[in-house]
Amino acid sequence: MQYNRDIDDLENNAVLWWPEHLNEMNAAISVIPKLLKTQDDFLKIISLSKNSPFQVFDVISASRFPANLFLKHLCVLADYGGEPIQRLGRSFESVFQSKNDEYVIDFIWNSKNYQYIFKSLPVRGLGNKKLFIDGDGLIEKKELSDVYKDMIVLLMFGSTSTVSEEAGLAACEIGTLLGKAEILEKYVKERYINVSRITGGATANSLGQLAQKEVVNFLSLSLGQDYTVSSNGYIELDGYNKDGGMPFDVVVEKGNKKIGIEISFQVTTNSTIERKSGQAADRMKLMHSNGYKIAYILDGAGNFQRRSAVSTICRNSDCTVAYTDSEFSVLSKWIGEELD
Repeated sequence: MQYNRDIDDLENNAVLWWPEHLNEMNAAISVIPKLLKTQDDFLKIISLSKNSPFQVFDVISASRFPANLFLKHLCVLADYGGEPIQRLGRSFESVFQSKNDEYVIDFIWNSKNYQYIFKSLPVRGLGNKKLFIDGDGLIEKKELSDVYKDMIVLLMFGSTSTVSEEAGLAACEIGTLLGKAEILEKYVKERYINVSRITGGATANSLGQLAQKEVVNFLSLSLGQDYTVSSNGYIELDGYNKDGGMPFDVVVEKGNKKIGIEISFQVTTNSTIERKSGQAADRMKLMHSNGYKIAYILDGAGNFQRRSAVSTICRNSDCTVAYTDSEFSVLSKWIGEELD
């Protein structure tokens, strides 16, 4: 397999635009502070809703808590974001239509069977924007309406429904804990600690950070425990006189062997790729003289507009891949061959 590709081969494998799941993750990060700030109020609402599975509607209305913000809390707790909601919207009619031509969900709460008749769903184009649970939408405070009631039932009780697996609702389970204040608090706090770990302190507009983290996670899993994969690592090199060593976005080590990886994903054109291009030849020469290898992950429409810069990097790279899982697998295979 050819690992040090030219620009044409690389572009044929590129996605050019940020993957949707990274855009969603970035948008989620931007609302995390607001969710943490309102976490206690959210907990009070679900702790007070203990007399019936639908009492939560009355408590939300009485507290004047924004319905879209309440739904966003449920989405985060169930890890049920933009793509699952869109899939739910597309398959809704086939999954929830009853014999009476109504749309219903049957679920269990406190060992009793319940049926909820949807009041608004299905709706066309169901998604974060339509529900006002994206970053911009949450600026507005939406009152409890039928579509929010429908979505709240799905995300609170979906795990106990007869279509849990079919509708992808297995993690929509917080409704089973209604009224159990101590258990609820532990459950919610732990979920948000996990969310904070995933986002890793990243801030809005941090797609590059998220991309780097995704690469590290992929390589760590695919390469296994014999390899050390570090984000923002350094490699000490003879002939490189800056303290700490040469910096790389990702460093992979096994024994005394090391590989440095640089990542550049630019949708709009800027000078970053030119800087990396200007350093590429010297970096490769130094790495090779010390017995190490260097790789690049290059993608984004903006980068490919700077063909000369990308071509220079390709000529001074031992392995060059685009930003997709299949390309990460190529990189992982090459690393395994080089470091064995």
